[in-house]
Amino acid sequence: MWVFGYGSLMWNPGFPHSRVEPALLKGAHRSLCVYSYVHRGTPERPGLVFGLDRGGACRGLAFRVEPEDREATLAYLRAREQVTSVYIEATRPVRLAGGAIVEAVTYVVDRRHPQYAGRLDHDEQLRLVRAGVGRSGPNPDYVRSTAAHLLDLGIRDNRVERLVAELA
Repeated sequence: MWVFGYGSLMWNPGFPHSRVEPALLKGAHRSLCVYSYVHRGTPERPGLVFGLDRGGACRGLAFRVEPEDREATLAYLRAREQVTSVYIEATRPVRLAGGAIVEAVTYVVDRRHPQYAGRLDHDEQLRLVRAGVGRSGPNPDYVRSTAAHLLDLGIRDNRVERLVAELA
């Protein structure tokens, strides 16, 4: 089994894996489009986290999970990613850095869910990120860590980089 990470899973997978490779998923893009009510905010003071939204492409990391770890990994991911059911578990083809295409479990945003923020303007994103604090810590830390790992992978995201610069 493979798991595709595009946000915090890239730098904090939390499950055993035997291999990790840069990967490309087509048909969805990384977007700061999910109100966080648990990990990086609360219902009263939501944060903002990344989701895979339809259209475009997304570079991230693919993690190889061995068969003996499959069920425990899926249980872990479901508990982590589906706390409020804003993400839909899906299996999508991803292209690994070496060119191979593998099927990977990933979590795409449910556009019908009340936590789907859609495409917010920059000032609203900045306001939400600055204010958000949840079970997993301050929202700015999440955005900074994701941005740093994107840069480590050679992935440029001007919107995220601008947000991080203004959080400083």
